Amino acid sequence: MPEGPEIKRAADQIAQVLARRTAVQVEFGLPKLKQLGPKLSGRKIDAVEARGKALLIHFEGSDSLYTHNQLYGRWVIAKASERPHSSRSLRLAIDTRSASALLYSASDISLWKRADLASHPYIARLGVELLSADTELGAIHYQLENARFQNRTLAALLLDQGFLAGVGNYLRSEILFVAGVLPHWRPRDLDKNTRMKVASAAWELMRQSYRTGGITNDLTRAARLKKRGLSFGRYRHHVFDREGEPCWACETPVRRVTLAGRNVFICPTCQR
Repeated sequence: MPEGPEIKRAADQIAQVLARRTAVQVEFGLPKLKQLGPKLSGRKIDAVEARGKALLIHFEGSDSLYTHNQLYGRWVIAKASERPHSSRSLRLAIDTRSASALLYSASDISLWKRADLASHPYIARLGVELLSADTELGAIHYQLENARFQNRTLAALLLDQGFLAGVGNYLRSEILFVAGVLPHWRPRDLDKNTRMKVASAAWELMRQSYRTGGITNDLTRAARLKKRGLSFGRYRHHVFDREGEPCWACETPVRRVTLAGRNVFICPTCQR
């Protein structure tokens, strides 16, 4: 599933072709939404924004489209009115005179009045928005000290969108590694200094991943590994999806453990 950095980058790209332009035609692939196409066609698009793992498209007036890529959704930018060949199902197409934004495979799409978005089941429960320009590091540290979260494992918390919005499976493993903590630890188990390490790791890795297109590894190391010929998938992370491979920092084999129903990758030496 795309995580916060991927959705934010998608929102930026979509905004470049849709924002402040008129949607000449809007089409929905889901039968239950087809009647909405004529309602939105011909209207100007005010803005496009990411909220956690969701993407919002705000139309002139009071309507906003909510979309969530879920596991398989994918946005594609194409030439105006073009429909690239794909085995995926086209769920949403927004055409302007100069380009088209196409959403494939996702089915979590709905139209909301902008004033009501705060009550959307997903948006209403979002925690700290790590990629928001208004978010400060202290807000993450505050979450770690909040009584609501004290007794839950970090493995579970980091997948809870009500804790930190936009964090998913790869960011979870990477945050835990950089902070030097184990996934079964709870906020109540951490001293103030360690809580700050967790907060700083979440803050920095989310922003780095957004800037670099998904790299959470040390950037100097990643550049060196790329120069050696490693693929993007092999050099982008510290530990995620690297089971059995040597930790870049200490050469201990990376382990995979299952917690909160998902795989977490750890270095038993660096995280203890």
